Amino acid sequence: MKVLVTGGLGFIGSHTVVELQNVGFEVVIIDDLSNSSEEVLNGITSITGKTPIFEKLDLKEKSKVEDFFKKYDDIEGVIHFAASKAVGESVELPLLYYENNIGTLVYILKELSKKDKAGFIFSSSCTVYGQADKMPITEDAPVKSAESPYGNTKQVGEEIIRDTCKVTPSLQAIALRYFNPMGAHPSAKIGELPIGVPQNLVPFITQTGVGLREKLSVFGDDYPTKDGTCVRDYIHVVDLAKAHVVALQRLLEGKNKENYEVFNVGTGTGSTVLEVINSFEKVSGKKLNYQIVDRREGDITAAYADTAKANNELGWKAESTLDEAMKSAWDWEVKVRS
Repeated sequence: MKVLVTGGLGFIGSHTVVELQNVGFEVVIIDDLSNSSEEVLNGITSITGKTPIFEKLDLKEKSKVEDFFKKYDDIEGVIHFAASKAVGESVELPLLYYENNIGTLVYILKELSKKDKAGFIFSSSCTVYGQADKMPITEDAPVKSAESPYGNTKQVGEEIIRDTCKVTPSLQAIALRYFNPMGAHPSAKIGELPIGVPQNLVPFITQTGVGLREKLSVFGDDYPTKDGTCVRDYIHVVDLAKAHVVALQRLLEGKNKENYEVFNVGTGTGSTVLEVINSFEKVSGKKLNYQIVDRREGDITAAYADTAKANNELGWKAESTLDEAMKSAWDWEVKVRS
C-alpha cells in the first residue's frame, strides 16, 4: 500500500516514515528541503533497509502538486507534515505562514477529493486549545482564539479538513493534536536537527549541554505550578510516529466512526521546565548552565493531554518515559556534534 508523507525528511516526518516502512507500507516522501536535509534519507534507509521514494517539490506550486498525483495515482493515504512551524516567525511573517500552511493543504485536499477513497492524517497541535480552562485537556476542550498565525493555521487547517469531509464522503481524515515532541530514534541515525537557534526547549537544552549554546534561559519561575515554571506534555517522537501509523491504518481499514476525527497525542503527564532540565542532568551526567529570566509573552502556564480517547479508540499509548526520551535526544546530539 502506497502512502505519501509530506515533510517526510523533517523531525516527526522522518520518524513516521521509519515506522510506516517497519509495518510494510511503501512510502513516497515530498519535501522542499527548506528545513531539512536529503541526508536524512540515508538514516531512514540505514534503519529500515528500505529507501523511500523521494520527490523534491514545493507544495505551494499547485501545478506540480497536480502533476505529482497524476504520476502517483495509486497513493491511498497521505500524512501531511509539511508546514512552517516557528511561532515567533509566524508573527513577523503571517502571509508566508498562511500561504505555506493553508494553501498547500488546500491543494492536497483538492487532489484527494478526486479519488474514490483516500485517508488523510493532519499534523495538528495542542496550540489550538490555547490556555485550556482545565487539565488534563480533552478533545472536547474549546478551541481558543489563536495566539499566533502559526496556531491559527492549525485551527483553520482543521476547519478546512472538516468542511471538505462533510461534502466528500470518499475522504476519511484524522487530525492528531500533539503536545511536545522530543527525542530521537534509539539508533541515533535520525533525530531533531533544527536549522539556526532551536525554537523548542529540548534541543536548546542538548545544544547547551554539548557547548553549542552558552546558556539556557528559563522564562519565568512565578507561574502557579509546583516549581513556578511552565508545564508541558513531552512525548517521545517514536511514540508520536507510531500514533500516525495506527491512525492511518484505522482509516484505511474502515474502522473510523466518522469521516473526520480528532485525537490528542501526548503522554498524559505534565512536566515543568525544571523537571526537564533535571532529566537532562540525570541522563547526561552534566550540569546544565541555565538562568531564570522574565516570562516570555505568549507562553501559557500549562498544557498536558487527556489521552483516554487515543488509548481506547486507536489502541495507542505512549510508552517511553521522559528520561528515555531525553536520553535518546542527548545520544543524538552527541553523535551529530562528534
